[in-house]
Amino acid sequence: MDRKAWPLGIRPGDLVMLAAVVAIIEVNVAVGGGSGAAPLDAASYTLGAVIALPLLASRRWPRAVLLISFAEMMLFYTLHRRNISPAPLMFVPVYQTAVAGYLAWSIAVPAVIMVAGLFAVGFGAHQQPVILLADFLPSFAIFVLAVALGEVVRGRRALAAETARRLALAAEERRSEAARLLAEERLRIARELHDTVAHSMATIAVQAASALHVLSATTIPNGGGRLPGEADPAHAGQLRDALVTIRETSKGALGEMRAVLGQLRGDAGGGAQAARGLGLDRLSQLRAAVTAAGSPVTVTVEGEQGPLPPAADHAAYRILQESLTNVLRHAPNGTPAEVRLRYAPGVLTITVSNDGCAPSPAGGTPGTGNGIRGMRERAAAVGGTLEAGPRPGGGFLVTATLPRG
Repeated sequence: MDRKAWPLGIRPGDLVMLAAVVAIIEVNVAVGGGSGAAPLDAASYTLGAVIALPLLASRRWPRAVLLISFAEMMLFYTLHRRNISPAPLMFVPVYQTAVAGYLAWSIAVPAVIMVAGLFAVGFGAHQQPVILLADFLPSFAIFVLAVALGEVVRGRRALAAETARRLALAAEERRSEAARLLAEERLRIARELHDTVAHSMATIAVQAASALHVLSATTIPNGGGRLPGEADPAHAGQLRDALVTIRETSKGALGEMRAVLGQLRGDAGGGAQAARGLGLDRLSQLRAAVTAAGSPVTVTVEGEQGPLPPAADHAAYRILQESLTNVLRHAPNGTPAEVRLRYAPGVLTITVSNDGCAPSPAGGTPGTGNGIRGMRERAAAVGGTLEAGPRPGGGFLVTATLPRG
């Protein structure tokens, strides 16, 4: 049955409880004679049933119902006394009051009514103390049981609520951690794609422009022994080198792109390992590619070389790749670049400098593009730092400091 169909939140179980309590009270009324008791009549049974009605609201207002029940018992003993036990009427409100957390009230009110009953019966009936205590012992035990049971239920409910709260908190933390890891992985893949595509496409663009320039500059008119549009053999090697570089760079870009896409598909054993395997051991190939693209690169190593952690090694390569790509993209064609690796105890310092223009986003401030932001993120991810900006005398300087252990 729908709870909303009942007033005061009364449930069917409350009606069953009320019926049981009324039945027990009526039995007490029927047998509750003794000295000073009112005669057993219809009023006795009616009062016995009426005083139990407030119990229907004991779940919603436990402390108020407890006090009302106490007052009803006092009025019953005063106006139409039958020697009945207060325990059947007050068991439920005492229990509900303990469950609600009002432990002092659930102990104090029964204690007051029990002490008052002891004195009233003791002075009125002049019973021996042992017999008097024996008569009141069942009621005392019932009240103790109500308080103890209420405390146990309250403790279990509190434990269940705390467990549910902790489970919800743990679930929220797991969701937050999963979202954070997902965002970090997306950011890492975005950097991989940016570094791979930017470097490779810049190299391809420069080499293609060079090939077209050579092709157009070496075309001679008909009559020189070659067909119209045929290139000068003296420049055929230069043209061939440019086209070979375009081919190799394209193949490398496709390979790295497949590795990154493999990570997106969850191929952790293939794509991730391949992408993260790029390190400073490929610096010579990177230098050769950029030099072939038109910007000579010189590499200087200072200090005693040593292995880097895989993450720092990969970050160092990507920082060098992005820095040299920026030289190809933003500096005039043929601008030389200088790479300096300084190995110190616990630290590797990387500097990339050139005398050309500073890299910058379209219409933006030099040094604020996505590539430089990605380099800073890479350095920070392994516990290092990166600074990039225009040089006072012209050109651009990138300085990265990465931990070696």
